Amino acid sequence: MILIDRPTRKSRRRRRRQAITRVLLVVVLLALSFVLGIAFSRALDDAPEPGDVVTTVRTLTPLPLEAPARTVTVTVTVTKP
Repeated sequence: MILIDRPTRKSRRRRRRQAITRVLLVVVLLALSFVLGIAFSRALDDAPEPGDVVTTVRTLTPLPLEAPARTVTVTVTVTKP
């Protein structure tokens, strides 16, 4: 004789309750991640804009050159063979 163990009403209710609990947990986690995503995007959107760019233009004038102390002249002659 083979005995088949049938689930009792209590075990069926427990399994059903566990399934409902899992589904509710998944729904709550999805809602929480959605709300956190919205909060994160709003925080990025509320960030202050970078300041205006300030460009400074300055013209430099060259310093006067002094006369050289001594002048050297070099003469080179090229001879062809």
